[in-house]
Amino acid sequence: MNTVVFDIETVGVDWSSLDDAQRAYLLKNAKSEEEQRLVPEWLSLWPMTGKIVVLAMQNVETGRGRVWYEKTDGRSEEKSEDGLFDYVGDTECAFLDEFWKTMTRFDRFVTFNGRGFDCPWTMLRSAVHGLKPSKNLMGYRYSVRPHVDLLEVLTFFGGGGSAARKFNLDFFCKTFGIASPKEQGMDGYSVGPYYREGRLAEIAHYCRRDVEATAALFRKIEATLLPLMDNSRV
Repeated sequence: MNTVVFDIETVGVDWSSLDDAQRAYLLKNAKSEEEQRLVPEWLSLWPMTGKIVVLAMQNVETGRGRVWYEKTDGRSEEKSEDGLFDYVGDTECAFLDEFWKTMTRFDRFVTFNGRGFDCPWTMLRSAVHGLKPSKNLMGYRYSVRPHVDLLEVLTFFGGGGSAARKFNLDFFCKTFGIASPKEQGMDGYSVGPYYREGRLAEIAHYCRRDVEATAALFRKIEATLLPLMDNSRV
């Protein structure tokens, strides 16, 4: 079975780019001045107020992958030093189109919290650009075909009680003896500041580490937990 892992990194639009009605809508549920101050920082959480600036994929079987990153002044392509990944700079619309074409080659896709973030984001941002997804990334939740959301599996689809707490990828990696993508000092909270500082290459490398760690975590449970959940409701 051809299996691919994917992950995205997002940033919010400039607060000033939203009109008065949009800003008022986003602020209306803020319960304090502090929450109102924080709302502009939350724009990277929603595909209607943000954009994908990096998208990474890795073929689980071959270890090869691709990282797309935002570049608005012309396309660029280069190979990683180890030759395993291609780095492609292009617009969000262009690399989402390529992502969907690539997805048609795989029978199964793996994410970490993809149902809660990466999958709806990718589908909605594609729709904004007028792109038709080649796969429904938001299929039946209680299944591991074709989508294996590792967070869902490791928490038994929310049915594991206090024993199956929703730990983050960093925590799961350390427990399973996998190199964490955050070991080089960057995490998801750094993406916005790094982007504003023009450090997109570092975000791209971080996203590659994310898919590599997710692929390694998938391999850890592929022969243990995953077969028990195949074609069953948990």
